[in-house]
Amino acid sequence: MSERPVRPLSVWPTGQREPVEQLDDAGCASGTEADTERIPPALAAHAIASYTTLGDLVLDPNCGAGTVLMEALRAGRHALGLTTESNWWTLARANVTAAKSAGAWSDGSVLDARPRTLATVRAAGLVGRVGLVLTALRTGSDYETGLTHDVVESAVAEIAMMMLCCEPLLRSGGRVVVVARPRRHSDGSAVDLTTRLLAAGSAAGLILVERCIALSAELRGGRLVPRASFAERWSAARASVGGTPAALVAHDEVLVFQPAHEAALASGLHVPSFRRVQRTFAGGRHDFAA
Repeated sequence: MSERPVRPLSVWPTGQREPVEQLDDAGCASGTEADTERIPPALAAHAIASYTTLGDLVLDPNCGAGTVLMEALRAGRHALGLTTESNWWTLARANVTAAKSAGAWSDGSVLDARPRTLATVRAAGLVGRVGLVLTALRTGSDYETGLTHDVVESAVAEIAMMMLCCEPLLRSGGRVVVVARPRRHSDGSAVDLTTRLLAAGSAAGLILVERCIALSAELRGGRLVPRASFAERWSAARASVGGTPAALVAHDEVLVFQPAHEAALASGLHVPSFRRVQRTFAGGRHDFAA
């Protein structure tokens, strides 16, 4: 019996600068730091450089304050973000404007819309055009509060729906990249996000092609120096006093997916030239042809 192939594991040195310094270096608008679940600019820049080329379209279907959009524009990629949060929409627009004012030539837009809009006729012009979907798993819960199982399942369900909507939009060779920060349940136990996200990707017709660790800690010689907030340090100390040792967060997990039919073609397997995948959402059923 042959062994299953080991998926590549990469470590990205994206924590060499303090979070606030990264925002300053990128020229982000004041207030961007309030988006505590944002994708750090250094991480976004690394992913965009790794999985796109000049002129590609980068999509963040839940863009928050718009750090992904800003880094895409700075790298000469087009950018599209979606959010229904009025404060994030304002900040994302401000960050897109800042990038353009600094000399970015590519186009950037922020829509006041939900990700499921990408599964409607409004997004027909995007089919086959997106080079990279780059987004974060957002739980809407502060680190020190801890997560309930319901919050975790809701966040993963949102990402699963995004994947379903975005898969038909990818160009040939396009990727979906999900960034997930390690989190804990309210009882102190670690949240198994990876297994849930892999299942969500599979249900959306995507397959994992790379699993990466993006450092949020500084790599100093042969050791890591965490850049934890006061709240994170306090939470870890409180857990240790209670008998549950908790390590400070030093990385974000990055899961890179591609359409399963492309992976099958690359491996030489036969797949139909035309396929119709029926997607089911809370709002009804949708057919996509690819």
